[in-house]
Amino acid sequence: MNREYYGKLIFELSRPGRVGYGLPGRQVPESGALPEGLLREQPLRLPEVDEPSVVRHYTNVSTNNFGVDTGFYPLGSCTMKYNPKINEQMSAMPRMSGMHPATPDYASQGALEAYYTLQKLLAEIGGMSEFTLNPFAGAHGELTGLMVIRAYHQSRGDYGRTKVIVPDSAHGTNPASAAVAGLKVVEVKSNPDGTVDVDALRPLLDDTVAAVMMTNPNTLGIFEKHVPEIAEMVHAAGALLYYDGANLNPMLGMARPGDMGFDVMHINLHKTFSTPHGGGGPGSGPVGVRAGLEKFLPEPRVKKTDAGEYILTGDADSLGSVSATLGNFGVQLKALSYILSLGSEGLKEAGKLATLNANYVKESLRDMYLLPIEGVCKHEFVFDGLIDKSTGVTTLDVAKRLLDYGYHAPTIYFPLLFHESLMIEPTETESKDTLDSFIDVMHRIAKEAKTDPEMVKSAPHNTPISRPDDTQAALRPLTTYADICDEGL
Repeated sequence: MNREYYGKLIFELSRPGRVGYGLPGRQVPESGALPEGLLREQPLRLPEVDEPSVVRHYTNVSTNNFGVDTGFYPLGSCTMKYNPKINEQMSAMPRMSGMHPATPDYASQGALEAYYTLQKLLAEIGGMSEFTLNPFAGAHGELTGLMVIRAYHQSRGDYGRTKVIVPDSAHGTNPASAAVAGLKVVEVKSNPDGTVDVDALRPLLDDTVAAVMMTNPNTLGIFEKHVPEIAEMVHAAGALLYYDGANLNPMLGMARPGDMGFDVMHINLHKTFSTPHGGGGPGSGPVGVRAGLEKFLPEPRVKKTDAGEYILTGDADSLGSVSATLGNFGVQLKALSYILSLGSEGLKEAGKLATLNANYVKESLRDMYLLPIEGVCKHEFVFDGLIDKSTGVTTLDVAKRLLDYGYHAPTIYFPLLFHESLMIEPTETESKDTLDSFIDVMHRIAKEAKTDPEMVKSAPHNTPISRPDDTQAALRPLTTYADICDEGL
């Protein structure tokens, strides 16, 4: 670690007796001593730092972060689109942000109307009957959707459906969510273009299958043309078809999962509807269902009465609660703001531009990067590393070198269908100027791989940390200043 470049830790700035903030004196009498078992044996070690040092330290540290507000973020399968600031303004309105979750229905009609409106808009966009906004994230939405499916089967007394079929190209959350839901995961093979192999799926469908999970477009950015046929097969077997909404962005206004035959779906608001993405939250993963499955959705649910009032209600067949109150309301407001700002025509344009941008970048780079699947993609595409592999420069090396040029790396080594996968999703929010600059840098790196491969293999050269040991970082993370001191760093 380059200590001079990276800067000192807040503990290293500490000086005994230095104060940046003081709490007011106690205004109430002491109520009694804490029990001995709750007291520390040693005083809590905190840095003693003045206010300017604290502000400068954390401001400097923040500049090491990368996000959609600082640069191009072509992370495949994650749709890292720009977050319009009007969304933030809407969600930060005091009457919304300051509302207590336990505010009674009669005093929160505006908030409930916003929630109800988003439910209806998502149902229209997805071709579903009803949505719940309660899940906190996409994976949480997957789990909720699978719980709805399980509740549906059990309501009919069908307890033998314990399997979920997942394509081998699926997002990792699909099998993980199924496992958490207590269901057994069965893998179905894909065709060379990543689409589901219908012939391989057919013999897997029997009376033990609860659902089949699919993403459309799939993780290679290819549209699944056989969904109607697959839906017919799945339904004939008594199972339900689940739509992973991770790749919904290019479909906006052009096609609806419900019209294709999907029964349950989730939407990632941070991917499709421009709410903030990453950092562990907050997130939102609304779940939609076709007609006949509404009663299984988690509670509470927002409904509109005949008198035009909005109320919180539940259902006897509901799977129960999956989150505190109504999920992340602030995130939902941002998505609602985005949808209302763009309108139906604007959303359709976003889907078209996402597809256009992806194909433009793909066709501009295929002269130096190996394109394993020919044809038009949707929102994203996958290269299998460099065409010229004689230099030994890997996908990881290309990704690391991109950091030196100020770009976040695309997704690498996923999907697992190719050995050197490099997955790029430019989204619709990036200008042609930005895309051209990215294309130029990718070409430059491909040329460097031939003329100076060692420079690429040792990249990045301009970041605070170059190539950390990812395995040790996961197995033995240094989470405290004491840990770092013990390591001698």
